[in-house]
Parts: sequence; C-alpha cells; structure tokens
Amino acid sequence: MSRLLAQPRTAVTAQLNLKGRAALGKPALRCQGFTRPVRVRDVQRGTAVVKCVGTAASFASEASARLSADLSQTSPADRLKLLVSYGKKLAGLPEEEKTMANRVMGCTTQVWMTAKLDDNGNVEFAGDSDSDISRGMVALLTESLAGLKPEEIIEIPAEFLESFGLGGSVVTPSRANGMLNMFEAMKKSARLLTESGKGCSNLFPSLTITADSLTPQGAYAVAQAQYLEPDSAAVDRLVEVLTEKKIGIVAHFYMDPEVQGVLSAAAKRWPHIAISDSLVMADKAVNMAKAGCQSVAVLGVDFMTENVRAVMDGAGLADVGVYRMATDKIGCSLAEAAEGELYTNYLREAGANQGSNLHVIYINTSLRTKAAGNDLVPTITCTSSNVVNTVLQAAAQVPGVNIWYGPDTYMGGNLAELFQRVVQLGDEEIAKLHPEHNTQTIQSLLPRLRYFQDGTCIVHHLFGGEVCAAVRAGYSDAYQTAHFEVPGEMFQLAMEARERGMGTVGSTSNILDFIAARVQESLALDYKSNLRFVLGTESGMITSIVNKVQDMLRDAGDSNPGVSVEVVFPVSLDAISTEGTLGAAPGALGGLAVVPGPAAGEGCSTSGGCASCPYMKMNSLAALQTVCDLVSTPEGEAALKAFEPEKYSELDPAGRTVAERGVIPITHMRHFQQTGSLSPELVDDITSRNPL
Repeated sequence: MSRLLAQPRTAVTAQLNLKGRAALGKPALRCQGFTRPVRVRDVQRGTAVVKCVGTAASFASEASARLSADLSQTSPADRLKLLVSYGKKLAGLPEEEKTMANRVMGCTTQVWMTAKLDDNGNVEFAGDSDSDISRGMVALLTESLAGLKPEEIIEIPAEFLESFGLGGSVVTPSRANGMLNMFEAMKKSARLLTESGKGCSNLFPSLTITADSLTPQGAYAVAQAQYLEPDSAAVDRLVEVLTEKKIGIVAHFYMDPEVQGVLSAAAKRWPHIAISDSLVMADKAVNMAKAGCQSVAVLGVDFMTENVRAVMDGAGLADVGVYRMATDKIGCSLAEAAEGELYTNYLREAGANQGSNLHVIYINTSLRTKAAGNDLVPTITCTSSNVVNTVLQAAAQVPGVNIWYGPDTYMGGNLAELFQRVVQLGDEEIAKLHPEHNTQTIQSLLPRLRYFQDGTCIVHHLFGGEVCAAVRAGYSDAYQTAHFEVPGEMFQLAMEARERGMGTVGSTSNILDFIAARVQESLALDYKSNLRFVLGTESGMITSIVNKVQDMLRDAGDSNPGVSVEVVFPVSLDAISTEGTLGAAPGALGGLAVVPGPAAGEGCSTSGGCASCPYMKMNSLAALQTVCDLVSTPEGEAALKAFEPEKYSELDPAGRTVAERGVIPITHMRHFQQTGSLSPELVDDITSRNPL
C-alpha cells in the first residue's frame, strides 16, 4: 500500500479528475482552496483529465531537494539512521499541544502536528512523536514544507515523497503509510489556513461514540442519535407480538434510526431479528422460517421483499408469509431507472453483440428487470461486496467475455476506475486479488467492460461535487468510507485514503467491518484515540455502527485505553445552516461560524441527493406494528394481501412466471457465492447464446 515511497524519483506526475462542466469554467467550491489554471488533456464521458508534470523540487522547497539528495546518496540502512538523526534535532512540541485535536490518525505511533501562518503568510509547521522513526519523518516533512504558502502546499502531490526513497528496504509499509498520512494532515491544515478554507473545519454534523455515551454535534446528528436509546414500551409491545405470532424480521441497514433502535433492543429478547445489507436478507429470512417463524416482515424497498420471497419459494418455504411495510409502492430510484426504455435498449445492444456476453446486474433491481435482462443476455446478480470478484471470475472463466454492468452508473464508473488502478499494482499484487489474473489480463478486460450511463441512487448521488470538495477540504485526514454506489469524486477520495490505510470502498457490511477493525487496532494500544470516520453512505447505518462500536468498547472493559469514535455525516451543503444566516443562500459559507444541521429536511439537497433515503422512511415503526398486529387474525388475511410483494403473474411463451425467470440471475449469484466460480449452466449460456 506504500508504493509512493518505493524508490527515489525526480519526475512527478499528478492527475486530477474534474467534472466536464467544472473544467469548462464553473467556479470551484470556495472550501476547495487554491485552484491553479490547468490544461485539459482529454475529455471522455463528461470528465476532464488534467495532467501536471514537474520535478520533486519544484513541488516543495529547496530544503526538500537538499534532504532528498542527502537521503538518496546513502544505503537503506544508513538512510534510516539519517532519518532518526533528523528527528533528534526536531524542536518538538510542548506537552500542552500534544492534544487529540493535533493527533495525526493512521500512524503506527502517536504523532502530533500544528500549523500557523507567519508574518509573511507562509505556513509554520511544528510536530512531535513518541517514536524516533516517526519523529524523523515529522522533521523531514516540516523542514521540506517550510517557507511555503498554503496555496503552494495544497498543490504538492503525494508523489513528491518518492524522492526521499523511504521504501520497503528502509521502513515498513505501515510506517510509510504513516508518513503519507502526516503529509495529508499537513495539506489539510494548509487548506484551512487559506481565506477560502476558513469555515471548512467541523463543517458537517457528527456523532461521537464512547463506551457509555453519545455526543451529537449539530441538529442532523441529534436527529440520528435521539432514537438510539428506544422507548421501552415500544420494544415490549413489539417483542410480545413477535413471540406470540412467531414473526421474523429482516431489515436493511438504511432503516430509520427510530426503527433500528427498537429492533436492536428487541433482538436481545427475540432472536429472529436481523439488520443487514441486501445480500444476506433473504438468507436470514430462510433461516428464520426453518427455525419456526410462520411469517417474515421485510423492512426495505420493494425489490428486497421480492428477493426474499423468491429465495424462500426456491427453498420450499412458499407457505411462510412475506410482507412489505406499506400498501403503496416502496420504490427505489435506481431500480426504477432499470425499468425504463434506456436500460432495455442497453440490454438489447448487449444481446445483439456477437460473442460471449454477460450482464452483471446489481441486486437493487426488481425481479421483472432481472427476468427481462436474462431474456436478452445471460445475467448474473451482484452486490456491492461481490461485484469486483464477479467480474474478475467471469473474465477468468470465460476468456474474451464482454461485461455489461448496470444499472448503477456510479458503481459502473467506479468499477472501471478500480480496474484502472489495479493495472498499476503489478502482477504479484493482482494475483492476490485473483490468482488467474495479471496486468495483461486486466488491461485486456478494460475495453470489454461497459456500464449503463443513466442510473443513480438519489441518496448516493449526494456524495459528489461540492460535498466531496468540502470533505477533502476539512476532513481529508480522517478515515474515509464510501459505498460502491457513490459518485466518482467520493470514490476517488476514499480510494486515495485506502492507499494510505485510511479508507475503504464497498458494501455497508464492508464499511462496518472496516470501522470495527480500526477500533480493534486502537484498543490494542496503550494510549487514547479518537477515530474520525466520514460516512460516505446512507446515514441509517449509524445505529449498527453505534451498537458495534459500543459493544466492542464495553467488552474491552478496563483494558480500553480511552478509545472513542466520531462519525461524520457529509450532508448536502444546501442543508447546512450558518449562524445568523438562516435565510441566506444555500452553501453561502464565507468565513461564518457554522452550526451543522439540516435547513432542508433530512440532509437533502435542492438537486435531489439526501443523506437518508425517503423510500426507506416508509418502513416506519407504526407500519411494522400494524403488519404484525394483522398477522394470524381473522380480518388480517384479506388486509395483508396488500402488503405482499408483487407476484408478477404473467407468463412467457414457455409458461414461466416473471418470478421464476427473475430468480435465475439470483441463483447464479448464489452459486458463485458458495463455490467461487460461475455455474456450468451460466457459462454454457454465455458461450452458446450468441457465438461468433
């Protein structure tokens, strides 16, 4: 993960992705700080790619060039000794400045850094560490960036660190990542010292979690936190009806905090309650039915209920009732995009393409869409946690296969971006991802990977443009988490952090596992830590995060050195209200003090993106209680018909229902999950349906 520090190098390349309209002159968000003129090298699908080339010395100071020369002229062993000697000359910090606010996250030891402007407007960095090696890195960085303006520091790419030659023969990968994280912390400090960067620190609402307390900052965080300690009467009532009527509940992570709070408490008394991502909801429901549950309530959008029903039917559990939480349609903007004419035309193009073709369809679609897709081109379902492995396995198992991914445009673009990054890893690292792939096979796959261009989730649509720019300005040194569905800007930010050991991209379960792993690491240390995570997905995940983190901290007991977790909610800037300016234009940040909180509902923007899903809000606690009360009552049987998932009764020429056809791609995915390979039936369909 520390390839930036691998070898001394003088040529430095920095690449920046900008939306096409921004490259054509749209003003950048003020929080972004310094923006220099750029030359557009290439424009493809609305994205301008800008390439800037220079030397390491030109990006930093004369001191940087001198230190680089000194280090590069020594052997690896002497280079480490020289680094330690730099640290011994460092002035360090007084004890009162070694605070949690000045700590650099992502280092193997404690590192503190401060920054201020001198009388000439140059940045003065100071720092310290409790480790000789890290202290030497602090000295190296503070000396290298001394005397530079904030705007100059912001523009320095991380590649300039390569000139120091602190690769694997000198320091461990974790140490190298630590230096990258120190540098990112310094760049963030520089951004906040610019005139346009003022007000970008602590801009977003957040929730701080300890073993025994929750501290929300901002109205939006208060709204998320208020139901984490649920009403005991509501819990009692729900547990009573679930136990009496043997009802299981499967709910998605994105449920309203009020609902999740009650479900989490009820789960301690009734074992047949599960909160998870969409991948395992159906499996959980099957297990509940086999354990004796006579019906299952599904809290999610309609395609999730359809998926549960189809999988249970396939498991021989058709007699177990499956119910939605509303009589109206519980929609999904992404699923609806896949039911339009544009997606049908996209699949017709795939079906008409000569050779081997595979449609990889995101699970967040209806059975009708899955059935229609498989009618036109061989189709396998995927999730955000297995899409990468699905594509890699297909390319390995069916040489030359054309991949048609859909309908999520952002996930498709991120998938392509990810494979572009994979190509740079080298054969050894690529083989760790998939043993049958190397640089050549990934390169050959890229032109055969296509993705739909017109499908987005209204929640994840939020995490682009100005929101991502504000995250980069004020939170770039925090741990970054991003769902695979987020726009490319947020994906790139999380991937950059991932390369420093500070980020993850994947499913909701992947995000939760990443947070838990960082907490576990901090619990093993002997000093306090406040871990800050930017939550790049729907805010309903906070309940599961709080429960997981508090369980871990409480289980640690007296051995807990004082670990806390801060979760940052990057809501739309349209939803941020500034002190004394509630009537001001959205996003008018200026240099004003910021009171984080939603001025426009659930963290939603005027362009349609939200921090919480309005469709998921239809799964209310009152709706759940109503459905449960109707189960196993004389009047309930007729009333519950309206809560059942759509049955799709129409038949194809072979006499198969939509549900029977729609479950085929799901069955293919389940085979892949269980065996790690595509089923023989799917491979035969791919290679024989439209041969060359």
